Amino acid sequence: MKKVKVGIVGGSGYTGIELLRLLAQHPHAEIVTITGRKDAGTHVAKMFPSLRGRVDLVFEDPASAPLDQCDVVFFATPHGVAMSMAEELTSKGIKVIDLAADFRLKDKEVFKKWYKMGHKCPEILAKAVYGQPESMRDEMKNADVLGMAGCYPTTIELGLMPLLKLHKEVGDIVNLDVSIIADSKSGISGAGRKADISLNCAEFSDNFKAYGVAGHRHEPEMVQQLSLFAGETVPLTFIPHLLPNIRGIFSTIYVRLKERGMGIDYQALYEKAYAEEPFVDVLPEGSQPETRMVRGSNMVRIALYRKEPDLLVILVVEDNLVKGSAGQAVQAMNLVMGLPETEGLEQIALVP
Repeated sequence: MKKVKVGIVGGSGYTGIELLRLLAQHPHAEIVTITGRKDAGTHVAKMFPSLRGRVDLVFEDPASAPLDQCDVVFFATPHGVAMSMAEELTSKGIKVIDLAADFRLKDKEVFKKWYKMGHKCPEILAKAVYGQPESMRDEMKNADVLGMAGCYPTTIELGLMPLLKLHKEVGDIVNLDVSIIADSKSGISGAGRKADISLNCAEFSDNFKAYGVAGHRHEPEMVQQLSLFAGETVPLTFIPHLLPNIRGIFSTIYVRLKERGMGIDYQALYEKAYAEEPFVDVLPEGSQPETRMVRGSNMVRIALYRKEPDLLVILVVEDNLVKGSAGQAVQAMNLVMGLPETEGLEQIALVP
């Protein structure tokens, strides 16, 4: 089988190295180029010794990198970069997979509000597809541009999708007169690889805190997708927290049910909904998921609890750098390039 030629724009951050780790092991991927404006001329293995003997590339300036030789270009860059290059790349038949937010939100005014910039290619945005394979698989297969789901949104969307789809199908299951509450915690790697005093070990270690309480830019993305599942606007209260560990997201979701929804076997509903999904594991009833169950893997694991007759609690864990970012992006590449969806992504979680 012909190998997929891959380029990575912005490869010096945590999502960049995670893309390199996964793609270097992918049997049908060839990494053609990796860019890093500040690091141009630096050998990848010098910056990331874990890749010695596996990635023999030098960081290149994006202006001169041979991106036009690629089949797929990943953007592991700050918001705003992918949309400045997407038109040129797609005009040459190159697939664009953006791990930032440039193509996640369909409403360009909502994007401007939350990301403080106007959208540079609204025509491409209109055709772009939200990159979350379990919920958007058919739409993704023929897309030229994918705006990959965020790390927090992946846990919350997959945690709620079977429930909200049932609500749309039969009606009056979920009480949407009150907000669904998503209480989420992420490891420090979710903040990125940058010089920031708040990310120093002495600042985040032995500590736990909430942030973005007044409003977080992942909220409109989640409401957009959850409302699509439910067929109506879904009210959501989302509170992110920072964990004193490196990897992992743990989302605890609280949903109030209507009377019609109280007699449903939600364990059976979720097991059936995800039975054929290779990267979503519905744990046995009474299970207690932990972030180490997914560390280094592309898995999401879900557990369900009924705390009260009208209260459903959904527990979801993922590795924020794999299923929450780079792994899901490789899963998307497999889809758009017609490869088996699990290719290069069947690593088992690391324990301890």
